[in-house]
Amino acid sequence: MIKLVPQKVSIIVPVYNVENYLAKCLDSLVNQTLQNIEVLVVNDGSKDNSEKIIQQYAEKYPEKIKSFSKENGGLSDARNFGIDRAVGDYIGFVDSDDYVTETMFEEMLNLAEKHQSKMVICNIQKVDQHGNVTQKLTQIPNMPENIDLENNFSVFSDLSYFACNKLFKKELFDQKRFKKGVHFEDIQLIPQLLLACKNVAQTQNFHYQYLERTDSITKTHTEKGLDILKAVEDVEAVFKKSQYAEKEKELKNFQIFEGVYSFLAYLAFVKNNDVFYDMANKLEIFMKERDIKIKDILNYSRFDKNYLLSLPLKKKIFYLLFFAGQKKLIKKLM
Repeated sequence: MIKLVPQKVSIIVPVYNVENYLAKCLDSLVNQTLQNIEVLVVNDGSKDNSEKIIQQYAEKYPEKIKSFSKENGGLSDARNFGIDRAVGDYIGFVDSDDYVTETMFEEMLNLAEKHQSKMVICNIQKVDQHGNVTQKLTQIPNMPENIDLENNFSVFSDLSYFACNKLFKKELFDQKRFKKGVHFEDIQLIPQLLLACKNVAQTQNFHYQYLERTDSITKTHTEKGLDILKAVEDVEAVFKKSQYAEKEKELKNFQIFEGVYSFLAYLAFVKNNDVFYDMANKLEIFMKERDIKIKDILNYSRFDKNYLLSLPLKKKIFYLLFFAGQKKLIKKLM
């Protein structure tokens, strides 16, 4: 009788200067109820005590922790480094200042196998540094555990494309890697991986704990936000050659959600006037080239609810003023 070998999961953890959070992250991984895992910890040129912590865990858990050290190359480079060395049948990503529930990868692997799914998704909750939940982020509400994409392709435009709350069949990365040297690499790659799937599986459990750090320096919002539009362009090119190429409505909704709403959410925090107006103009060109009209944006629904109406008042005002062409008034109010 042939004995089936349990499927193995490779969890990739890029590390850069997170000495205050790394132990909690690694504890959550070495204590997974799923035993057949490897945790690839990639030190991406940290200058603090992260390397020392990594070595302590590698010595204590040699059967699970695989440690690597490389010159700083950024998040995409560190993730790709891990993908190249992963031996698991499935791949997961965990950011080194976050942590996960102990059953996360066992449940997600079981769902992948049960539904023969190349991508499995779980919910996220934001937590503060005391472990208090500050926000619950349900990913795909009101849909079954196994979602057939051909008949439910609205998922493509509704989904939040985080890498870290998903489990991927390794074969999805055969010809794909995170784009190096860019921001918003998840928006650029994860939709491309979804386009290679027939179905996705999901759990409504909030397995992924996203830490809202109080010690991190407020990110400067710059012209790097234009990488959002470039990411959408890269996805468009793959979409047109995919098995879902005829689903133009969902592509347009993806362009609206990621290319317009996500871009504007970033633009709202750009302080430099010249950069703000230049980025605003580039967004208008993006919309014109894709024939995205204001009525399309105002009517856009996410998970069957009008997206604009679901937003906080301050965001509504910002978006509506922008769509009305009142960029100067926006800058005065900001």
